[in-house]
Amino acid sequence: MDTSLEKIADPTLAEMGKNLKEAMKMLEDSQRRTEEENGKKLISGDIPGPLQGSGQDMVSILQLVQNLMHGDEDEEPQSPRIQNIGEQGHMALLGHSLGAYISTLDKEKLRKLTTRILSDTTLWLCRIFRYENGCAYFHEEEREGLAKICRLAIHSRYEDFVVDGFNVLYNKKPVIYLSAAARPGLGQYLCNQDVAFLEKMIKDDIERGRLPLLLVANAGTAAVGHTDKIGRLKELCEQYGIWLHVEGVNLATLALGYVSSSVLAATKCDSMTMTPGPWLGLPAVPAVTLYKHDDPALTLVAGLTSNKPADKLRALPLWLSLQYLGLDGIVERIKHACQLSQRLQENLKKVNYIKILVEDELSSPVVVFRFFQELPDSDPVFKAIPVPTMTPSAVGRERHSCDALNRWVRMAAACLSFQVLAHHRPTCW
Repeated sequence: MDTSLEKIADPTLAEMGKNLKEAMKMLEDSQRRTEEENGKKLISGDIPGPLQGSGQDMVSILQLVQNLMHGDEDEEPQSPRIQNIGEQGHMALLGHSLGAYISTLDKEKLRKLTTRILSDTTLWLCRIFRYENGCAYFHEEEREGLAKICRLAIHSRYEDFVVDGFNVLYNKKPVIYLSAAARPGLGQYLCNQDVAFLEKMIKDDIERGRLPLLLVANAGTAAVGHTDKIGRLKELCEQYGIWLHVEGVNLATLALGYVSSSVLAATKCDSMTMTPGPWLGLPAVPAVTLYKHDDPALTLVAGLTSNKPADKLRALPLWLSLQYLGLDGIVERIKHACQLSQRLQENLKKVNYIKILVEDELSSPVVVFRFFQELPDSDPVFKAIPVPTMTPSAVGRERHSCDALNRWVRMAAACLSFQVLAHHRPTCW
């Protein structure tokens, strides 16, 4: 953020930037003081009472916010909750305040400005992630984009849906296919079975009078790290008129110079959901669903486009952040995340009782691994590891401990994939 705020002609805009910076500094300084007091608990006066008639100044209000963020007097001292989000984080947060300010402009200026913000952000994202001639829908809830895409697919395939509503679905029930990579363990199974099994399912559904509508594929998941055979799935979807939607953290690698062929195939899909906030370490920026469709009326009915300025302004925090980082900064962050993941994977291979589950994903920011120890009657897939003779009850306890550790590792791996993409140093175990 430019520190020379006095150069900005609009005094309200300059004051907004100044106030945000000061507010973040107050919260961070207050947190440091709290840490220096060795986890001192809050006093009862920190609990808000009735609204004061005379009002309070900004410092007092921010102090109250700080206290609320760290809990009340009945809680144990908490670990720090505010991360140093940096200048790029301030820029993203400024977008929310700036959006409220922009909404006060007259209708014509507001229309031009919001249209520019939306078109710029859409163009930049499509070029960065190789999705040519795409449209963008910005949404707060990550799954909301897929819900809108599902609605668009229904409107596209059922011509009478607008008139008859859900009644048209009774005669020909729509079918949505979800990638098995969405569930731990099944991704590798589906990959080994190839796409033939999926095609058989589609043919069976058609014979039963159903309508294959949508297929959701994965390009890297925190739980599995698996990337589906998107190229082959696209061919299958074109053959049967199915909408192909792709999501997953490996889509971030589309911004790099080298992209694996399996991920690169996602650029030909009908839509994809991306989460630039976790990928780039940006707080409070929306998720984005890029899609291709030629009928503006249907996209409007599906809720993917809107004439409301407030909907278009969702892109503002990302619009500001992308400009602050620049193309080089965006690419560098994703590249660095992949390098950290590769280094972690190499080190984990040297650790006994740790098995890397996905090794064929090149330049992926996801590392998936599992703790295992060979026990009596255990899975013969793993190499035998000598263990002392154990009673059945001891074996049961040992299995329970291994399962518990694997559940913890799975959760840690899920957090790690986002930590790495957020440009943080990964946690070591």
